[in-house]
Amino acid sequence: KQKISDPKECQCGEVLKGILKPPDCKVFGKKCTPENPLGALMVSSEGACSAYYKYSLDSYSYAN
Repeated sequence: KQKISDPKECQCGEVLKGILKPPDCKVFGKKCTPENPLGALMVSSEGACSAYYKYSLDSYSYAN
């Protein structure tokens, strides 16, 4: 069984632990989007980052 890790810049662990909210991650909405996911939480439509990106009122500003 092969273990695959998220990229180092991805902060999925901190989001899962509740230390960060998705938009507090340094790559959220910039390098990491539903169209180009870096971490597990953006890959699945049910992931915290993906849902936050899709349903947040401020999602239009993440790409800027």
